[in-house]
Amino acid sequence: MSDFSTSINILFTIGTILFLFLIYLLFKTITKRRGDRLKKWLYVVAYFFYFVLFVGATLFLFWVWKFDYNTYLVSLSDSIATILKDSLVKIISTILVFFLTFLVLKITKITIENIGKKPGFTYRRRRTLANLTLSVSRYLGWIIALLIVLAIWGINIGPALAGLGILGLVIGLGAQKFINDLISGLFIIFEQHYDVGDIIETNGFKGEVIDIGLKTTRIKNWKGEVKILSNGSISDTINYSRNPSLAIVDFSIAYAEDVEKTIALLKKELPKFSKSYPEIIEDPEILGVVELAGSSVNIRVIARTQMNQHFNIERQLRAFIKATLDKHNIEIPFPQIVVHEAKPKQKKQTTPLTNTSKSQTVNNPALQKTTTPEKLAAEKTAQVVKKKTNSTAKKPIKK
Repeated sequence: MSDFSTSINILFTIGTILFLFLIYLLFKTITKRRGDRLKKWLYVVAYFFYFVLFVGATLFLFWVWKFDYNTYLVSLSDSIATILKDSLVKIISTILVFFLTFLVLKITKITIENIGKKPGFTYRRRRTLANLTLSVSRYLGWIIALLIVLAIWGINIGPALAGLGILGLVIGLGAQKFINDLISGLFIIFEQHYDVGDIIETNGFKGEVIDIGLKTTRIKNWKGEVKILSNGSISDTINYSRNPSLAIVDFSIAYAEDVEKTIALLKKELPKFSKSYPEIIEDPEILGVVELAGSSVNIRVIARTQMNQHFNIERQLRAFIKATLDKHNIEIPFPQIVVHEAKPKQKKQTTPLTNTSKSQTVNNPALQKTTTPEKLAAEKTAQVVKKKTNSTAKKPIKK
């Protein structure tokens, strides 16, 4: 009877486990096929239902195997009471250490972000150092909090620190690339190769620096693509944000127009353009004629703008120059191509020195006769009649 009950209990246990496993597979299949159409609260309900089934199955197995709940709960409560009685001070101290660490880091983050957001000439530099300080303070704060908690629970942190030092040495020898990235990151930040918000070009990628860490740098281009580069692999960097940008605009006028008159007109009108755009640092300057093209005279205009604002100024300046030239009837030519049509050469006809009458007749279409079968038959009949007539006329007359 005992063996039979044990077998039944084993069958119940296997069946319960298979039932939970099938429910789990069904849940995964539904979420995989209809995951995009299911709402979030349905996920919560499904997980809660599966949790209730799991707890119910566990209690059912305990009942099948005749597990004593009362004894287990009493022993568990006694153990918890003993731990709380002996370690209540340590638990409260641990909670307090973590709470204070979180509070200090939060205040540090708010303070550093407020300092980094203040506008000014060194805004990018302060923003870069603010991100670095936040990252270092976060890691340092939680490491110190962990060491304090270990000391509260009576763990000797001296050997732990020594072990961490040896572990760091081993990691440094085995991860030289990682150490190289960290050292390169420190040099990039403290030598101010570039800051957050600068436009740079490195490794064939141009964009805005959105984050600088000790190990990596993140760059986003104008299409929204973000490239993550290891600091150790960054070389031959071009920084476009160190000096004011230069807007360069070339335009063309026809050869028939007066160049000096056009330049004088633009010198008079361009100051009006610069007043409409505060991004322009200096008034636009006309450099003069830069090229004598195939169908136009090309003139260049430049304007110094704030950092990375030259693209918009170039577009607006082209539109302004176009409107000014149209207003004063100055022609902006379009490419022209002159085509010369060659006349075909006439061939001279030469007559051969010796030509027979037969060849002239054959080669001259006017002298050629058209023959048909009817004409040939008529000609043959005429020839026969002519011969008979001639033969009759030649016969002597008999007396």
